[in-house]
Amino acid sequence: MSTSFSARVLKWFDKHGRKHLPWQQDINAYRVWLSEIMLQQTQVTTVIPYFERFIARFPTVTSLAAAPIDEVLHLWTGLGYYARARNLHKCAQAVVKNYGGEFPVTVDELAELPGIGRSTAGAIASIAYQQRAAILDGNVKRVLARYHAVEGWPGQTNVVSRLWEIAEQYTPKSRANHYTQAMMDMGATLCTRSKPRCEVCPLREGCIAYAQGNPQDYPGKKPKKTLPEKAVQLLMLRNPAGDLLLQQRPAQGIWGGLWSFPELAIDADVAEYAADYFGTVIEHEVWDSYRHTFSHYHLDITPVLIQLAKTPQTIGEAATHWYNPHQPDALGLAAPVKKLLEKLAQLDPRTVVATATRRSPKRKS
Repeated sequence: MSTSFSARVLKWFDKHGRKHLPWQQDINAYRVWLSEIMLQQTQVTTVIPYFERFIARFPTVTSLAAAPIDEVLHLWTGLGYYARARNLHKCAQAVVKNYGGEFPVTVDELAELPGIGRSTAGAIASIAYQQRAAILDGNVKRVLARYHAVEGWPGQTNVVSRLWEIAEQYTPKSRANHYTQAMMDMGATLCTRSKPRCEVCPLREGCIAYAQGNPQDYPGKKPKKTLPEKAVQLLMLRNPAGDLLLQQRPAQGIWGGLWSFPELAIDADVAEYAADYFGTVIEHEVWDSYRHTFSHYHLDITPVLIQLAKTPQTIGEAATHWYNPHQPDALGLAAPVKKLLEKLAQLDPRTVVATATRRSPKRKS
């Protein structure tokens, strides 16, 4: 059964599998690792330009390890799930420090690196090192859960354990690299979440979910829960030169390490707070609120544009930076903040004179 399964998968891959993605060229452990991290919870079409920019700027794990985290986060801006970017940087530094800039070759050693789990380790070992190593990303879970009609949500220990058993059983000894890519491709292009293309699937014969006529029921969905709601005001403080105040968020937590606008409780008086902490306020303008949803709560954001009479000299404990929206610095920005800055740049008609010197964020010692 397992030989027949993998043989059909590989036959399909030879004819239909994707072979021209950027990370499938000049394959090495660094490129495989980078693509696998980026592809977590993100579609291929979204990842391609980010991957190409990263490789252009950081062609090796050594160059990535040596880069400032601000630059890494800047290049990641828009991909979301920013813990991936922070772990990417930590992992690169660990590879350079502990392995001389070469990724380890065993699944166990790879899985101990920051941000690399069992499945990502398996992908690196099989694709880069051509070892027999199973993977179980979201696409593969879906294929195997349907083929065997494995009930339950894969986030449950007993369900994921069963899927790992199946994944290990089917992974072939030879061409494991092609098999790994094929399983991810099939999940992404044939065995999709909705409207799976069962009529052209090489695994249709033997697929229990297809025989039952209900492939959409597998894998089981995560139990729904009501997300809590939070609300905040984002203070877009602008000095007389037109620069906007950004603060760096703590390394841990939402938007960790990214640059954002100062926050204020939703029921606090903006004008009074700004005057107390930032000096004379010429005017302020409250913009329409909108919702940004994280994985575990909804955040209702109310942006407030505040024009200051002069640039304040001291600003709290966090690292701060006066940001010129027309000469943007390479900073990691939360997606909602980036959009607001782009809008503010469109509203600000000032003429900007190009300068040869880029400003760096001012950090508190």
